[in-house]
Amino acid sequence: MKLDRIVFAMAAAAGTMLPAAANVQIPVTTPSTALVLQVGDNGRLYQQYFGRKLADTSEYELAPRGAEAYITHGMEDYFEPALHINHADNNPSTELRYVSHRSEAQSDGSTLTTVTLTDPEYGSEVDLCYVTYPDVDIIKSYTVIRNGEKKPVELEKYASSMLHFDAPAYYLTQFNGDWINETTCSEAPLSFGKKTLDSKLGTRADMFVSPFFQLSLGEPAREEEGDMLVGTLGWTGNFSFTFEVDNNGKLRVISGINPYASQYTLGKGESFRTPEFIYTLSDGGRGKASRTFHDWARKYQVKKGMDDRYTLLNNWEATYFDFNEDKLIQLIGEAKELGVDMFLLDDGWFANKYPRHSDTQGLGDWDETADKLPNGIGRLTEEAKKQGVKFGLWIEPEMVNPKSELYEQHKDWVITLPNRDEYYFRNQLVLDLANPKVQDYVFGIVDGLMTKYPDIAFFKWDCNSPITNIYSNYEKENQTHLYVDYVRGLYNVLDRIAAKYPDLRMMLCSGGGGRTDYEGLKYFTEFWPSDNTDPVDRLFIQWGFSQLFPAKTQCAHVTTWNKNVSVKFRTDVAMMGKLGFDINLHDMSADDLKYCKNAIKEYNRLKPVILDGDQYRLVSPYSGQHASTMYVGKDRKKAVVFAFDVAPRSVEHLTNVKLRGLDPSAVYDVQEINRADASKGDVKSYSGDYLMTVGLPLFTTSRMSSRIYELTRK
Repeated sequence: MKLDRIVFAMAAAAGTMLPAAANVQIPVTTPSTALVLQVGDNGRLYQQYFGRKLADTSEYELAPRGAEAYITHGMEDYFEPALHINHADNNPSTELRYVSHRSEAQSDGSTLTTVTLTDPEYGSEVDLCYVTYPDVDIIKSYTVIRNGEKKPVELEKYASSMLHFDAPAYYLTQFNGDWINETTCSEAPLSFGKKTLDSKLGTRADMFVSPFFQLSLGEPAREEEGDMLVGTLGWTGNFSFTFEVDNNGKLRVISGINPYASQYTLGKGESFRTPEFIYTLSDGGRGKASRTFHDWARKYQVKKGMDDRYTLLNNWEATYFDFNEDKLIQLIGEAKELGVDMFLLDDGWFANKYPRHSDTQGLGDWDETADKLPNGIGRLTEEAKKQGVKFGLWIEPEMVNPKSELYEQHKDWVITLPNRDEYYFRNQLVLDLANPKVQDYVFGIVDGLMTKYPDIAFFKWDCNSPITNIYSNYEKENQTHLYVDYVRGLYNVLDRIAAKYPDLRMMLCSGGGGRTDYEGLKYFTEFWPSDNTDPVDRLFIQWGFSQLFPAKTQCAHVTTWNKNVSVKFRTDVAMMGKLGFDINLHDMSADDLKYCKNAIKEYNRLKPVILDGDQYRLVSPYSGQHASTMYVGKDRKKAVVFAFDVAPRSVEHLTNVKLRGLDPSAVYDVQEINRADASKGDVKSYSGDYLMTVGLPLFTTSRMSSRIYELTRK
């Protein structure tokens, strides 16, 4: 069923149409989508229409009034509300009525539409805010809640968004897993009742489930066809998505901060701004939704989203914690030899009273270990500059080991219960970023390093532990503010860093993909999807993250995980993201090293297509023993196709794979590149029409083999 029919059916079932003159109509539009709100004769706000934008906008008035746009607790609705306020007189109900609305142009070219509602009995106000863009079908929704009473009120629930659907069926795709098993895709139908995806982890919030989803309307999700909502919450903390099907088969989707243990008190005149729920309504399946998110992210959201990305060599697998200045200087030289842009020094370079020789100690003491680095980080940045490569550094500034000087001196800065035995996740605890003194300290880590060593070009910002021992020595009387104020404190630190060091690039890392949200990516150029770098597993992990995140945000490294797979296969997988190497070059054969050097040159040549082009997922790793992904340049002059054979049967019947996104009227030269011996295949020419209608024989029956094809328009 098409989106316009779904939404009209929803509206038709909602009630009797009122004369158009009796209602205020508020359109929130993107190039292809319209969310139309309507004020009823009772003064309440309703979702009148949500679907494909109509050519004749006057026809929105033909749609009968739909469900209430932002349902509150305590009134006549029987299902999950978006807002629950406990008033000063202990009345838990709220009734919101329309006051006004306005639209304002923003500095980035977007439009902010604000609808103000009020509870006339109590004077509290709610702004429903919608951000839209002139060239991409993305909507961002958030709310601002203001206490208009004379005494404090308590926010029990405070969603960023509520959306309503009425379709024959609903299919939810979620992305869950665990450490080294991130973004496992699974789809299931929704029936009567509630399905909730949420996190209660505080910091490493995405460890078990990612903060995004796909909701297919009417039929199971398909890659390039079908209607679906795809959404994510821009919040580096606890999140919640609630999907509730009612007795009439209608669905409400409520998105926002997880209200678990997070009741928030507002004093007189105070306001609360929820994070942004970011979503698109696609009529072209998962693929169109992904490309919409990718385009929006690069242009409007990700730090330096339109800029290039650095290839790198990381020392971790070459040395782990066992290194000294001489070893690192040698590795910096190897980064130059390999041909990457940057050398990244990982964990293990800091602390003296409790030197960082493992993850059991030293975290929090950010002075260089004297016997490892007698000349400090400065000697390394000097060598990097001499070699013509950039220098990056690993930090984990939000965390502390109990075996550290920081813990001994400032236990009051640590999130820990006052009368319980401490529980450690990975031998560490979390610093209390709700505390302004701790915010100053964390900012000071980056500021101190940058002041002393201004040639640091990059930080890998890690966050390995969820919040444990949940108690704030700073919040005192407002313990339920901790989960929210922690994230706000983190953003305060990141805002200060961005203001002072606008060109500084950082990787968002959290024990792998434990932090993958678009609000965080306002401050970070990229993220680390998983500590699992086995290339076969990475086909699945990168497939999952590609549903919302463009290739240039996903760090993908060539490592020694799964040595049974060739260096070529490992490198080809990593080339589908932001390429890096985390490997000891001395463990590689001369031929493999030669191959890697050539692969980096090919990657640099094709970066504009891979990192900034349109992505088409051709064959899913979930569908069998093969996988293929394609990137097409925005001008359709160049394309790159990746093909992988994982474990095919030797007698398997192979068929052509149809390509996508090309100019059907153009002719393309097709050539295999990046072969194991650094050679290239013969050039063959096909029309774009042929390639998308008949396709190419991309796959073989050879286990763990891979190929890359370059397409060039004549």
